[in-house]
Amino acid sequence: MLYDSYFKKPKDAALFLDKIRKYAALTGPVRLMEICGTHTMAIARSGIRSILPENVQLLSGPGCPVCVTPSNMIDMALNLSQTPGIVVASYGDLLRVPGSAPGDSLLARRAAGGRTESVYSPIDAVQLAQEHPDTEVVFLGVGFETTAPGTAACILEAASRGLRNFSVLSLLKRTEPALRSLIEADDFAVDGFLCPGHVAAVTGTSAFAFLPKDYGLPGVVSGFEPADLLCSILQLTEMIARKHPELKNEYTRLVRPAGNTAALALTEKVFLPAPSDWRGLGHITDSGYAIRPEYAQWDAVKKFSLKPEPEKNPPGCRCADIIRGVLRPAQCPLFRKSCTPENPSGPCMVSAEGACAAAYQYE
Repeated sequence: MLYDSYFKKPKDAALFLDKIRKYAALTGPVRLMEICGTHTMAIARSGIRSILPENVQLLSGPGCPVCVTPSNMIDMALNLSQTPGIVVASYGDLLRVPGSAPGDSLLARRAAGGRTESVYSPIDAVQLAQEHPDTEVVFLGVGFETTAPGTAACILEAASRGLRNFSVLSLLKRTEPALRSLIEADDFAVDGFLCPGHVAAVTGTSAFAFLPKDYGLPGVVSGFEPADLLCSILQLTEMIARKHPELKNEYTRLVRPAGNTAALALTEKVFLPAPSDWRGLGHITDSGYAIRPEYAQWDAVKKFSLKPEPEKNPPGCRCADIIRGVLRPAQCPLFRKSCTPENPSGPCMVSAEGACAAAYQYE
């Protein structure tokens, strides 16, 4: 059951669907995009696509942080893992993502003698460096605004402990520049956005105000339960039917307009907006987080003079198009054939938040 300001009391799924059908009958085809990997998995697991009107289509966008990390950055991490005296620490999902060569992942490199450790949090990587003072520990900082504060905190902790053998390879991404790039692309065809509740909990709803203001597109910050998602889809179809785009907050039990000011301050203290490469979206100005010069001692890019090679995607893999919502997973020629969770060709089949993994498991 869902308690929300949009309704005065709890409602069941049938009422949500009746109202969605009512507005969908007025809109014609509607394409809605979620830009959160947790939404992607929740939508697939709940079967929501199968009960919506035929003209309401849900697309998965660039919301999986592992998926949008380009292959050349994975290759950089692979090379680091083979460098004597260095241990690469990473979240589990990233260990299985192949680089530019099929099957070449951090796990595969570890089997061949590379030094890689799986960690549950950035602080675990700091502790690893504390316990092994003769080893350089490089933490792969992956994620959006949600994980940036934790990565910032681990750099500050390393600085406070005086750990010179710890550094971060920042692969962190900023949501707004990526969405602007997606919307301004020639092949963009989306009518509204399910905005990420986790990101908005940090940034606040105001971070997505540009959608209706600058592009005339409705957006709803959504929670993750089926009732949350249905309510958000209803709000979007109503705004589209009424031709009155706004930004709404369905996830009021967690998300506030100003977000988490302490987390934002922590991120700003350690990071600066910087250009970044995205799988599927290319090079986007100010779409990443670079470590500030005052923390350069803990910046792996500067510490090891790292420079990415040109990106090369695995042959036949269509993750780049799936990330942009141009293709559904089943339209990739490798899906369920040579690309499976046991033998992934691209990151969308690896990550627990990837569109291909969600489709394979639930759809």
